[in-house]
Amino acid sequence: MSTTEDIQELGKRWVAAETAGDTEALDTLATGDFALVGPLGFVLDREQWLGRYRSGALVTHELDWRDVAVREHGDTAIAIGVHDQKASHQGNSVDGQFRATHVLVREDGRWLLAGMHLSPLGAPPAFARGGA
Repeated sequence: MSTTEDIQELGKRWVAAETAGDTEALDTLATGDFALVGPLGFVLDREQWLGRYRSGALVTHELDWRDVAVREHGDTAIAIGVHDQKASHQGNSVDGQFRATHVLVREDGRWLLAGMHLSPLGAPPAFARGGA
């Protein structure tokens, strides 16, 4: 299997685990020092990331990870794609569409998530659209 195929397969397992709130599966997919940068700039370490599901604070109803492009640099890979979610956090909707960057590292022959960064997708600002 190619690196791209390996990472796409890991992505499918990650989506299934997030949607199921399966912290045991998520735990096996991430490095010990995993970090997430959320769409509003907050940073979660591995335990905080897993704790959202353990506490029941985060419920992911639907998640799609698509249009993924993978670049490999030795034992590190960068996967950039679109992350669509329908979810709630502490009962509040956190639905959204994000550009997501996943940083992966190869450890003992398998790819693991070392980090994620989510940025909300939106229209370009007026100056970038050629506005006056």
